[in-house]
Amino acid sequence: MGEAGAGMNPIGLALSVLVGLSLGFFGGGGSILTVPLLVYIFGRGPKEAIASSLLIVAVASVSGALQHWRAGNLRVRTALVFGTSGMLGAYVGGRAGALLDGGVLLLLFAAMMILTALAMWRGRRAPARKADNPVVPGKLVMQGLAVGSFTGLVGAGGGFLIVPALVMWAALPMPAAIGTSLLVIVFNCLAGFSGYASHVAVDYPLVAAVCACAVAGSVVGSRLTHVVDPDALRKSFAGFVLVMGTFIVGREGSLVVRTAAAALPATLPQLFFALVMLAIGIFAGRVSRGPAGVTAYDTTFEQGEGI
Repeated sequence: MGEAGAGMNPIGLALSVLVGLSLGFFGGGGSILTVPLLVYIFGRGPKEAIASSLLIVAVASVSGALQHWRAGNLRVRTALVFGTSGMLGAYVGGRAGALLDGGVLLLLFAAMMILTALAMWRGRRAPARKADNPVVPGKLVMQGLAVGSFTGLVGAGGGFLIVPALVMWAALPMPAAIGTSLLVIVFNCLAGFSGYASHVAVDYPLVAAVCACAVAGSVVGSRLTHVVDPDALRKSFAGFVLVMGTFIVGREGSLVVRTAAAALPATLPQLFFALVMLAIGIFAGRVSRGPAGVTAYDTTFEQGEGI
């Protein structure tokens, strides 16, 4: 890592505003751009970028959670149940980041970008909520543990996994699930950051600058929702995230392949662990969307969902 506050180039700060615009306009997706921004524009190492992203996403989610709390769309008790197990998983994921090569972490992050892009392209597929849906605390805890571990390891919010789980297993209506997910994301990101902070140094002035730009962008983005139809641009944004994820896979994948041969005994366990974590993320997403044939509740990304 460079000196604190170094590398605050205007291009990077301008792109930080675009991260906030995405969060405010689409209600999600902005955090999925934070790690690439910190790595490829600000020149930070993968692990420092992931740790910084966790802190940035937490701050952005606090802002959104407060808005939903004022609107009555935040269920604190449910967030505590989901978030407590999520915090445990996120802290373990943050500590596990010390065991993986930075390139492997970026590959795992890129895989999550691609999955997120596909989810945004399709639109939200939350299961339909029925009035007599029972609350399933055990499944809620297990889902929180799985999502938290993935969040803590790769440095993104995971709202696209949390929201369907809250609808399906906490019997929350969609607006409450979105608001509650933001508080869960705050818990998970802070716990994941604590795990990374034990072995990664963070440039706090840079994090503060990116946060300020992102929050400013989110305010502008939320106002644009009254002017531009979010669904009209959703697929364009999903395509951009897909291209970015594919770029990272190509770039980091080639680096990992070139360096893996010399350290294959150490690399194979890392790759195996990364595949296991990716499988957990995919499984959590499929389980939270319910059985096949369930009618989707909504296919749009509403304002306030953190991803």
